[in-house]
Amino acid sequence: MEKFILKIWRGSPGKQYWEEFELELKPSLNVTAALMEIRKNPVNTKGEKVTPVSFEAGCLEEVCGSCSILINGYPRQGCTALIKTIIEETKSSTITLAPFTKFPLVRDLIIDRSSMFENLKKVHAWVEADGSFIQGPGPKISPKKQEVMYSLSQCMTCGCCVEACPQMNDHSDFVGPQVIAQVRLFNAHPIGAEDKEERMHAMMEPGGINACGNAQNCVKVCPKNIPLTDSIAAVGRDATIQAFKDLLSFPDRD
Repeated sequence: MEKFILKIWRGSPGKQYWEEFELELKPSLNVTAALMEIRKNPVNTKGEKVTPVSFEAGCLEEVCGSCSILINGYPRQGCTALIKTIIEETKSSTITLAPFTKFPLVRDLIIDRSSMFENLKKVHAWVEADGSFIQGPGPKISPKKQEVMYSLSQCMTCGCCVEACPQMNDHSDFVGPQVIAQVRLFNAHPIGAEDKEERMHAMMEPGGINACGNAQNCVKVCPKNIPLTDSIAAVGRDATIQAFKDLLSFPDRD
């Protein structure tokens, strides 16, 4: 039976280390399933029985975003990363796994993505539904607009775009590309558009749209192929329009 090695950067904050595990290469085995195999028998390549590797997993079909990790240095989902495919692409039987670096480490491969959700709160990334049911049917949305909105709605807050973005670091307050895409989504919604001005003002604050360096790394690593750079451009235009509106509505000082 063919074998492979998972080399995992694990441990707690400030006490991380590499540990290797040898596993059998089974058909259609993915990274998350391989971690489950280690959990059943946590013995490293030195023959030592160790604590099972801590990791997150939920849906196992690339919908929840919880199994985000660095696989050979690339941010992606463990549930759709097939071991055999990785080995064939890299021509190596050793695969490295590590936690994301742009989020606080909890333990092993688990990170705290709370900052992503807090940034969504800053931009009012939801639709106010209270009272809307008594106003009757909303306006129709064209199929073309629906297609864009559906693409944006697939964001699972996995953090891949944040991990790849050079603007996301300890010296920046940038909210992140996924937040900008959600601003575009909720501004496009007929009811959500009522709060567009609030969202745009949040985007015009420090850490908003101007903090994006347009590196375009985000769109390259997004597992759902969300048009992140298109959204950044669209929200940038909306921010400029909002700035002119604010200027024209400014009270006359004379």
